[in-house]
Amino acid sequence: MTGITSAKAVPQSIGSARDVYAGRLMPTQQIHTFRNISQLFPTRTVSRGKDVKSQYFSYAPKSLTDMEIKTDHGTYDIYDYVGRNRVTALLVIKNGAIAHESYEYGNTANTKWMSMSMAKSVSTTLVGAAIKDGFIKSLDDQLATYLPSLKGSSYDGVSIRHLLQMTSGVQWDETHTNPSSERRAVLELQLAQKPGAILKYMAKLPRLAEPGTRWNYSTGETHVVGELLYAATGEYLSDYLSRKIWSKLGMEAEASWWLEAADGLEVAGSGISATLRDYGRFAQFVMKGGKIGNTAILPDDWLEQATTPREIAGEPLNYGFMWWPVQPPEGATFQQGFGARGIFGQYMYINPAEQTVVIVWSARAKPMHTEFILDNDFFNAVVGALK
Repeated sequence: MTGITSAKAVPQSIGSARDVYAGRLMPTQQIHTFRNISQLFPTRTVSRGKDVKSQYFSYAPKSLTDMEIKTDHGTYDIYDYVGRNRVTALLVIKNGAIAHESYEYGNTANTKWMSMSMAKSVSTTLVGAAIKDGFIKSLDDQLATYLPSLKGSSYDGVSIRHLLQMTSGVQWDETHTNPSSERRAVLELQLAQKPGAILKYMAKLPRLAEPGTRWNYSTGETHVVGELLYAATGEYLSDYLSRKIWSKLGMEAEASWWLEAADGLEVAGSGISATLRDYGRFAQFVMKGGKIGNTAILPDDWLEQATTPREIAGEPLNYGFMWWPVQPPEGATFQQGFGARGIFGQYMYINPAEQTVVIVWSARAKPMHTEFILDNDFFNAVVGALK
């Protein structure tokens, strides 16, 4: 036929980091960006180890199509959850075997997807490993002992425990969509790629409350965790994660981690990119209490300390060491789980008592509060359906 031209696919571009955090990307570009997130900044490889054989999961498929997800605004099914929450991949592991695995929007088992703030939970897990290794003496050590540049700053008098709980009392606004927030200021420093600039910025922030008396979610504090780990261990976070954990779990692929500057430190609060099953392997490691075979990587009581709700100045706080406890619904016959979570709907849910892991990737419209079905309602539904 003459006079007719066929449509050609237009190569999809990567969105800018500013537009990512502002929630200003159309779905197709957003998804393409999220699975190529390592292109936004320089990265360091988290090696799976040389000549390491991948440890593949066994399969024990369980149908979740009839599962009811009960919420405050109605009862839904897995199709609602995946469709309305813009879930791009989903993995459910029960008793060490894959019960459900699915990929949407062109993602595959080989896709590497962004962690966003799930990286925070990885970073604090490395603090546990550093304590087990003797690099860090105690959670009650002062930060300034390891980071002398913080002496005289608002972090002088803040302990490692305060840092991991985000109860330093230092000012921080986490609003991703507000260009004037501290969160966006740190993004600009990351874009500038100047080594050490983020720690210097954190050291200049004012203190609003005494350490240990006020909780305030702060991605900046996780960067301080990364600085602490580097100072204590003498290793970059990617290398320490690889040596202690990633290279010993039979991962299928290398991961990567954003850097604050080329050859600089990792952005400890974000920026890991890994495959779905490899996130699942890390979650399994945590669920087992931080043991690889018979070798304990974490202190014996670490998991309980890191994932248990607590009180801060007499007020209940549903937060651990950058892990989020997930309470079961009223009348449930199973115990609580906990999770790592990141903006736009990234999750590692772990329930040791029920031997259940759920990994969720999503590409939601805005960083926060655009899910139709609360993810915790979904996790509790999965646990109940597989019990």
